[in-house]
Amino acid sequence: MQIFSTFEHSLNLELAISALEQNGIAKEHIFAVPLTNRKAERRLFDTIHSTDGISLISTGAALGTAFAVIGASVGFKLAWGPIYWGLIGTAGGFLLGLLIDIFYYKVIKKRQRLQRGKNSEVILIVECHEEIGDTVEEILWYHFAIGIARLKI
Repeated sequence: MQIFSTFEHSLNLELAISALEQNGIAKEHIFAVPLTNRKAERRLFDTIHSTDGISLISTGAALGTAFAVIGASVGFKLAWGPIYWGLIGTAGGFLLGLLIDIFYYKVIKKRQRLQRGKNSEVILIVECHEEIGDTVEEILWYHFAIGIARLKI
């Protein structure tokens, strides 16, 4: 039987391997494979199939609303009137907010990874007899395995 599990690369992985060796599993039957996690740049525009939860419109909408109020208020004293200046303020505020968000996510947060939370970094493969499969699984769960799968050979 083979038991596959994924771990973060941490001290818990080393403790799990030590616990397996102490329970009678030889080093030759434990195999750890490090994974290369994907490092991709953040996409600014989402597709219908993937989204990262970041909105480029929210700052633009807030600034558009604020500039619309200011434009309409000042527009009573200007030649084109409050409606035109309110619309100009809306467009200007929205474009300013959109540019701020694009600058923030392209320049400031350029290197931030897309994945959040726990990431699998190592696959641990343990070859053992079916009798001790439950014990091996308990050891792996105890040492914070992210996921476990059994394969009967």
